[in-house]
Amino acid sequence: MNPAVRTSATKRIAAKKMTVAAKKPHLTKRTAKNAGKTGKLAVRKQTAGTKREATPGIKAPRTLTEFMALALLMETEAAQRYAEFADAMEMHNNPEVADLFRRLADVEARHAQQIMAEMGWREAPALPPGKPSWDGFEAPETTPADEVHYLMQPYQALQLALASEQRAEQFFARLVRVAKVDSVRKAARELRAEEREHVALVQAWMKKVPKPATNWADDPDPPRDTD
Repeated sequence: MNPAVRTSATKRIAAKKMTVAAKKPHLTKRTAKNAGKTGKLAVRKQTAGTKREATPGIKAPRTLTEFMALALLMETEAAQRYAEFADAMEMHNNPEVADLFRRLADVEARHAQQIMAEMGWREAPALPPGKPSWDGFEAPETTPADEVHYLMQPYQALQLALASEQRAEQFFARLVRVAKVDSVRKAARELRAEEREHVALVQAWMKKVPKPATNWADDPDPPRDTD
């Protein structure tokens, strides 16, 4: 088969799969159209931060175990989401960004393993009943699925990672302020410092990759749903 025809067919098949995957990135034609108008990925860092901002009455974890279980959940969910993004980018023949998301997933997975090792856990403990200490359905470090575009470039993927790390740092900063248990406050302070380091690392990483051109979202053969 002609390589160009094979690539086009692959993109159309991948696009069809993505539209029915509820937990996969929403890489739709509408997203592409909107991205093309703005000429950049809509990271919506400010909006995301507002929606995820904890209420003044945030309930801090009561024990160190409860707090570390929440931290483990944050890292695990972030790793899973980055892995989903990597799979999506591979389906859309975007190997460079797929590789970057895979590396980010590995980083978050290692953070989860470190928490498990520090706490001496062989498996993740059960979370306490009730809503976690963050707003919304997802943890602060989990990148929203609808902020990914199938033609995005490494710089834009790192923008998303930066926003997630900043949300995590802000989350732990709030817990430092509201925690009533010394061990929880100390652990939150340490994890906040780690997230600050992650923010700096991502920012340094971003300086090493080129910024996308204004026409980055232009696709001569956009994905189509043939149904």
